[in-house]
Amino acid sequence: MEIGVKKIGFGGGCHWCTEAVFQSLLGVEKVEQGWIASAGEAFAFSEAVIVHYHPKEISLDLLVEIHLHTHKSTSEHSMREKYRSAVYFYTEEEQNRLSSILKGLNGDFDNQLITQILPFASFKPSREAIKNYYYSNPNKPFCETFINPKLKLLLKQFSEHVDGENLWHLEHPVKL
Repeated sequence: MEIGVKKIGFGGGCHWCTEAVFQSLLGVEKVEQGWIASAGEAFAFSEAVIVHYHPKEISLDLLVEIHLHTHKSTSEHSMREKYRSAVYFYTEEEQNRLSSILKGLNGDFDNQLITQILPFASFKPSREAIKNYYYSNPNKPFCETFINPKLKLLLKQFSEHVDGENLWHLEHPVKL
């Protein structure tokens, strides 16, 4: 039986950063940028993305690992409501799997992970003008300051899963 495209939600930092990280991965078909709300105390919308991926090409485990390494997944800060560190699941099976993945990855970090596993409740997409932000504006100061370091980390730690054509400019910068 062929496994089709699956989706999972991720929140952590600015959705421009999160969007660029997942757009740069092989096996990711589409990234929807916007705000996700959950249930209970996490009912407020928080910047996030929905990642549509091919499980035969990139695993949920790897997506979660990359997410944890590309945002401040171990630190509380004053903007946590706007930038909730979370993985949003759609099924109970995903919830159980995510719990296992996070437990297994916690030892990779010096501090305890604060990333929450939350049920997906609602999504509000970003306005069209700010979608695909990085790949439309790679030379903007925000991209160079905040997004490029995350993408360089991808190239260093997860290179075999990165679409090198998209990030060629980071590996071979042009000197003027």
